[in-house]
Amino acid sequence: MRWLAVIAIVCGCSNGAKREDGAMPPPKPTPKPAQAEQQTTAKVYLDTPRGEVAVNVEVVSTEPKIERGLMYREHLPLDAGMLFMMGYEKDWSFWMKNTLIPLDMIFIKKDMTIAGISENAEPQTETLRKVGVPSLYVLEVNGGWTRSTGVMAGAKVRFEGVTQ
Repeated sequence: MRWLAVIAIVCGCSNGAKREDGAMPPPKPTPKPAQAEQQTTAKVYLDTPRGEVAVNVEVVSTEPKIERGLMYREHLPLDAGMLFMMGYEKDWSFWMKNTLIPLDMIFIKKDMTIAGISENAEPQTETLRKVGVPSLYVLEVNGGWTRSTGVMAGAKVRFEGVTQ
């Protein structure tokens, strides 16, 4: 019986680090949407040619939460996303291993402008997504969201309810 528990633990482990520079502990059970960490008052506003658009965001700033990101989620509400508070500027790389939904990744510079966007990142791949410009924040939203709203590189960004 003990060897079955060992096999179950070994089979359940994977190294699904989201960032290229850190290992991630074995994944925990997928949270149900009601259990997911959320700061419903946190919003990111992005300028577009048609006016400002808003995203309700979950804010993550610890290494384990950044590494897990939106992995294992089966759904993301239309105008929702995850804001990664990276802690320092770097040309960050993200991948989609264990991520089940396509995402747009919006890389935001310290001056609160968009450094670049990786659109419609294919789920469950290890292809690194980056924009070639240092950023301090990364905002992940549903794939296709930036194109549908008109959000582009260079646009101004502002946070509301986000402690920087």
